[in-house]
Amino acid sequence: MRKTAALLRSKAAERNSVNQIVLTGMVLSTMPIGEYDRRVVILTKEQGKISAFARGARRPNSPLVGSVNPFSFGEFTLYAGRTSYTIQSASISNYFAELREDMVGAYYGFYFLEFADYYTKESNDEREMLKLLYQTMRALINPHIPDRLIRYIFELKALTINGQGPQVFQCVNCGDKDRPAVFSPAKGGLVCSECGGNVIDGMILDNSTLYSMQYIESSTIEKLYTFNVTDKVLNELGKVMERLMEVYVDKHFKSLEILETLT
Repeated sequence: MRKTAALLRSKAAERNSVNQIVLTGMVLSTMPIGEYDRRVVILTKEQGKISAFARGARRPNSPLVGSVNPFSFGEFTLYAGRTSYTIQSASISNYFAELREDMVGAYYGFYFLEFADYYTKESNDEREMLKLLYQTMRALINPHIPDRLIRYIFELKALTINGQGPQVFQCVNCGDKDRPAVFSPAKGGLVCSECGGNVIDGMILDNSTLYSMQYIESSTIEKLYTFNVTDKVLNELGKVMERLMEVYVDKHFKSLEILETLT
C-alpha cells in the first residue's frame, strides 16, 4: 500500500513537471476567488496576457501572498492544466513598492495596468507592451519626471505599438513634409494646407509639441522617459491625447476616473 501511494505521488509529480512552465511578466490585476484563492491576470513576455489561479494566496502564511499583487514583476512558475494555469511559485524582481507611499502615483500605475489589460490579448506577442509597462513604472518612481508627462508618453506609445499611432511626420493624404499643417485626430495625423479643406478638428501644434510626439513614436522604449517639456507643451500634449483617446479607445477606465478626482 505504501509503495502504491508513493508511486502515485511520483507519477503525479512527474506529470506536474511536464506541464510546468516559467513565464516572465507583470501582474495586471487580482481578484479573490472562494475563501482563500485568487485569480491573477499576468502580462507575460512569452504568451501575452494570461489568467492563472493562485491557490491559498489569501492565507497569511502563503508563499504567494506578496507575489500576486498588481505591479509585481518577475518569473512565475505555473502548472498548465487542461483549461487554466495554476501559479506554483514566483520569483519577484521588482514589486515597485515605492508606489504604495504615493497615492497619486499608484493610481497612475493602476491606470497603466488597466490600459494594458484592455489592449493586450492571450497568445499574442505582447513583448513591447510589457516592456513599455515596465519602463513606465520605473518612470513613475522617478521624481524628476512629471506624472502627467509619463501618462501622455505611455498613451501615445501604446497606441503606436497597437498600430494606431497618428502620422506626425508628413501629411496623411499626400505625404508632403514642408507645407504648413494642422493635426487632425479624426484623420489620423497631420494634414497639410493643400489637403485640409474638409478638416473640422484641426489643431495647430507648437513645434516642440510635434517634435515630442515624433520622438515618442520613433524612440525605443528604453529612451522614452529621458526628456521633459514646458507647461505649454505639456498642456498641448494633454489636449492631443484626450482627442486621440476619444477616437481610438472605446473604454471607460475606472482607475482614470479615480485619478482625475485626486488630481
